[in-house]
Amino acid sequence: MKILGIIAEYNPFHNGHKYQIEKAREISGADYVIAVMSGNYVQRGAPAIFDKSIRTQMALNAGVDAVFELPSIFSAASAPDFAAYGISLLQILEADFISFGAENDNCRLLDTVADILAEEDLELSLKKYMAGGLNYAKARHNAILEKLKVKN
Repeated sequence: MKILGIIAEYNPFHNGHKYQIEKAREISGADYVIAVMSGNYVQRGAPAIFDKSIRTQMALNAGVDAVFELPSIFSAASAPDFAAYGISLLQILEADFISFGAENDNCRLLDTVADILAEEDLELSLKKYMAGGLNYAKARHNAILEKLKVKN
């Protein structure tokens, strides 16, 4: 028995999510699909557009076999904490495969950016950009772009 785990918010659930479920099941050959989903509060603490029970039912109707709630303390946290708890929960549930949504399907670029985010000296670039008046998100964006230029 093979289990595919998906970390999601489904806020709101849409056809792209349905496609992800179907395609990830097809690629993995999984027998079951489970989703770890945020509850009534999603990443960055915003209230979900639809109640968690509605989003759960939509996921179940689209082919997910079981939905497990990511507690609000983690679903409303930063992206690293959101992801870390989601992965931990999928490990506990013994998922064999993990699928997640991304803005870009370039796996090499995703790996490179993940490596950059793990670099200790990224903080120096962040501080430089924030001292220049940028907020954290924009400073991190610029720091990553700077590191990408060096790597290429």
